[in-house]
Amino acid sequence: MLRSQGLRQNPADGNGSGQYTATTQRQNNNLPVGRNNRPPMRVNESKTGVTMTAAVEETGLGQAAGKAATLVRDSVKTVIAASMVGTAIEFYDFYAYGTAAANYFPHIFFSAKDNPTVALLMSLLTFAVAFIARPLGSLIFGHFGDRMGRKTTLVVSLMTMGVGTFLIGCLPTYDQVGVGAVAILCLLRFIQGIGLGGEWSGAALVATENAPEDKRALYGSFPELGAPIGFFLSNGTYFVLESFNNQDAMLAWGWRVPFLLSAILVIVGLVIRVHMEETPIFRMAQEQKKVVKSPLTEVFRKSWRQVLQATFLVAVTYTLFYTLATWSLAWGTKEQGEGGGNLGFTNQEYLLMLMISICVFALFIVLSCLYADKIGRRRVLTFSSCALVVFAVLFPFLLDGGLVGQKNFFANMVFLCVGFALMGIAFGPIGAFLPELFDANVRYSGSGIGYNLAAIVGAAFVPTIATWLSSHWGVHSVGLYLAVMAVCCLVSVLTCKETKDVDFTK
Repeated sequence: MLRSQGLRQNPADGNGSGQYTATTQRQNNNLPVGRNNRPPMRVNESKTGVTMTAAVEETGLGQAAGKAATLVRDSVKTVIAASMVGTAIEFYDFYAYGTAAANYFPHIFFSAKDNPTVALLMSLLTFAVAFIARPLGSLIFGHFGDRMGRKTTLVVSLMTMGVGTFLIGCLPTYDQVGVGAVAILCLLRFIQGIGLGGEWSGAALVATENAPEDKRALYGSFPELGAPIGFFLSNGTYFVLESFNNQDAMLAWGWRVPFLLSAILVIVGLVIRVHMEETPIFRMAQEQKKVVKSPLTEVFRKSWRQVLQATFLVAVTYTLFYTLATWSLAWGTKEQGEGGGNLGFTNQEYLLMLMISICVFALFIVLSCLYADKIGRRRVLTFSSCALVVFAVLFPFLLDGGLVGQKNFFANMVFLCVGFALMGIAFGPIGAFLPELFDANVRYSGSGIGYNLAAIVGAAFVPTIATWLSSHWGVHSVGLYLAVMAVCCLVSVLTCKETKDVDFTK
């Protein structure tokens, strides 16, 4: 399109940076065209029949050149680092909390002696606090992200998230200060959720708004890859700690280490984000005076349908992930009287299986995004939704101790690897699909609200609901729960239009 309007790409910028220079096709008269030279108002030549008007430059060439000139992008390395590091920390924090809530917090902040199942349920309920706070965070950070820019907002959200996570590692226990420890834990979890509410959508925009048009889904995979990276780092930390410490040591001090170590990741993330550029799409919106004063009002007035679609597109990925990573950890390592499935695995054994299967998750994120750039987002997500319904019906047979026995590593690895493969297919294209549903001037708010509402619908109470369902009606009821969420996702996908070829600058 740029070439047809008299634009050619600068040979020196053949790396896809998006910088273009203006020129005109020189005809037989060799009219000079430069920055300060405009074509005459009308030039008629009998030999060539060329007619050139100033309106071409003003409305066609001028606008296209102005548009292209603003698309100066960060390098691919900077985009990868800036978008991936924050989501890696986000998921690291959540996995660290999820593992601690399943294995340690029932003993540290709740009394697990009288009724271990109730203590586990109460601990997992604190897990939901951050998810409830996340939509509020998306409202706050989305507003400023669409008004002030992606860069500044992402720096503040990362600091908010990092402070909350670090302070959880400094908390006194229930035995030391009583119920006050639980109250502070919930407060810090809420603060953590506020920061997390502005993280993913901003990171996705840093990636996709710096992407070439035909590689938006691939670039959108960068923040998505933060999920398996954060998961691997979190579970790897617990795995190492539990390899060298017994249960008493972990309850005394070992559970704090992953939260305290998050400070290192936050510092690295801040350094990277402070030095990145604002995204070219937002700079263009600023130059064209398209930044709105109240992005939230604009989103709910014009794009409420897209918010609902985004919510249910993402919700099933949350449900699946926390079924695989948090609920199944408790199910595989605890006795039936403690809310588990009596499968006989040790905590260390199960963490190792999760770390292996998470590599499958990362691989299928990239593969699904490559296909999403070729065949479209809807086709990939339609397949993943249908496949998840089948998986939801079948996986309970792999986790039924009466059928597979205790310590059946093969059956459990099939469950984890197939589940994480489908998770990668369902989660990968979301990094591009959600931002593409919204206009540039409300994109941070719209995609953030949808993504974080999905956290409530699909994740906030998943470990608690799944534990309650499995303890009352068996593991097959958990499969039914996942199937319902997959059907909701399928309906949402089918109501969306394909966005692969949308004009992302609008």
